[in-house]
Amino acid sequence: MKALIQRVTQAHVLIDQKEIARIQAGMLVLVCAEPTDQRATADLLIEKLCKLRIFADAEGKMNLNIKQAQGELLLVSQFTLAADTRRGTRPGFSRAAPPELAKPLFEYLIEQARGHITKVEHGIFAADMQVHLVNDGPVTIPLDIN
Repeated sequence: MKALIQRVTQAHVLIDQKEIARIQAGMLVLVCAEPTDQRATADLLIEKLCKLRIFADAEGKMNLNIKQAQGELLLVSQFTLAADTRRGTRPGFSRAAPPELAKPLFEYLIEQARGHITKVEHGIFAADMQVHLVNDGPVTIPLDIN
């Protein structure tokens, strides 16, 4: 799985101009399943998200994880993270998992996240979404779990 983690002060998702998800301070994570991913891969991603120390402690150093910072989590599926841009000018997406694999993994990821983080919101798989965020820092971290 590929993920793009953004530390945010707030973020929300719109579909057809209707808000479907909103968080305050925490992480917005764009997620892409790849063809070889399994539930174990999603488990590793959640473990990493929970342990990643990207929130400021009392001294202003990135030393706290999302739980310690009482942060919220917004998960959004994004197959374009697997874009292959090595040739030409049109990205290829053969490195992304097909929807019949990716959707159940994304749903499993949401379910597992809820067992670890107090507030978990999410986008809708394969929907045309508008994602709004205020990146805090900015802190943006790419993550590849494989």
